[in-house]
Amino acid sequence: MTDYAYSTAAELAAAMDSDEVSAVELTSAAIARIERLDGDINAICVHDFDRALAAAGAADAARAAGEAGPVLGVPITIKDSIDVAGLPTTWGFPQFKDYVAAADAVAVARLKAAGAVILGKTNVPFALGDFQSYNAIYGATNNPWDPGRTPGGSSGGSAAALAAGFGALSMGSDIGGSLRVPAHFSGVYAHKPSIGLLPLRGHTFPGTRPLPEFGGDLGVIGPMARSAADLAMMVRLLCDPDEAGLGLAYRTALRPARHDDLGAFRVLVLAAHPLVPVSSEVRAAIDDLATRLEAAGVTVRRHSPHLPDLAEGARSYMRLLQSSVAAGFPPEVYAAALTAAAALDESDTSLFAERVRGVVLSHRDWAAADTVRAVQRAQWAELFTDVDIVVAPVSSTPAFPHDHSEPMWMRTIPIDGEEHDHLDQLAWGGIATAPGLPSTAVPVTRSARGLPIGVQLIGPLLEDNTPIRFAELLDREFGGFTRPPAL
Repeated sequence: MTDYAYSTAAELAAAMDSDEVSAVELTSAAIARIERLDGDINAICVHDFDRALAAAGAADAARAAGEAGPVLGVPITIKDSIDVAGLPTTWGFPQFKDYVAAADAVAVARLKAAGAVILGKTNVPFALGDFQSYNAIYGATNNPWDPGRTPGGSSGGSAAALAAGFGALSMGSDIGGSLRVPAHFSGVYAHKPSIGLLPLRGHTFPGTRPLPEFGGDLGVIGPMARSAADLAMMVRLLCDPDEAGLGLAYRTALRPARHDDLGAFRVLVLAAHPLVPVSSEVRAAIDDLATRLEAAGVTVRRHSPHLPDLAEGARSYMRLLQSSVAAGFPPEVYAAALTAAAALDESDTSLFAERVRGVVLSHRDWAAADTVRAVQRAQWAELFTDVDIVVAPVSSTPAFPHDHSEPMWMRTIPIDGEEHDHLDQLAWGGIATAPGLPSTAVPVTRSARGLPIGVQLIGPLLEDNTPIRFAELLDREFGGFTRPPAL
């Protein structure tokens, strides 16, 4: 049989439609590949092979009866934190290693209804709170490009699975870059949707009731793939609101992409941040991309008077993010945070200090941070009257070596030979997360060590088709995903 391990979902659907291969054959091959290779990668922490083969058989029967669809019979994976009925949802917490979801998340139910074949669930960090993916239940996930390095987090298992050829699609989530960083580190594609676009019900902390979401505050779920076209397909498939929430009132009708020709796009390039340095390799990758875009006829700008204050936005985002995270802290952890916050110098406006303040934020201060977000959202809207896409780093460096030292907040990463607080990298994710903007992560080149380097393509609020379409055109013009050489 032809090796379909690195085929896109669109290619697999076309092959099945033309009777070149069956869903059972694709699923059997994917399972065999996982069993052969995943021992060294550890991307898929929970196998669901028996049900996958049954679902593949049902997909073949449906296709024989005349049915079709973009994911019918396509093998995929799902992030641990997204509920799949009958499988564990742990969020990396050892106390929840035996917790089994009773029902599918809304997104999973829609994928199953469309005929997707779920191979299993992918690994995450403890509490989804790291740029790595390891926990005491399932261990560490390794980067298929270099097993000594992280594939990213918190959707690192999903990114590693795609890079290793374990299924054509995956579902992840993002609040601080958790879709985009793994895509950048692992050389794949991911889309962080506009806030509230994809239904969150079922991306639920273990043991809590999966309530319908009415837009959310910062967090989203989103698709990951090996092509931008597959991202577009997944957004179309999943973007209607939750039938138990806003779906009672409306259906989604996303605007088309602003342009269909690469040269018609207007792009603002951000290669620097006032609070977070960028490595020379990542800067060079962005500069090279800008040069190629200009040669392709794209209007490229380096500055805009409408760009919101990135430092102010990052500080506000850190407060909002940590306030949200701290809502689930146990009393003893919260007490320690109170002590740490009280010891801060009021003049300290570092991102570390803002994270500490965010843990103990009063409602008054939360409302103040939320007002900054609202103002900046309006500024972003004004910016997107002059440009269509903002190109920015996903992270300051390519994938870094595993670092499981504790406490996590003391970890650093080297940027051009100087050590920096690795959690400051949240600022890059926050550029799109805080105002709720869509952001598509795409691979663009490789480092001197051969590691993937990606960028994020930030688009206008609720115009998700625009950055995804730009990513498709980049793929067509310059090439996209490449498989790791060892695989």
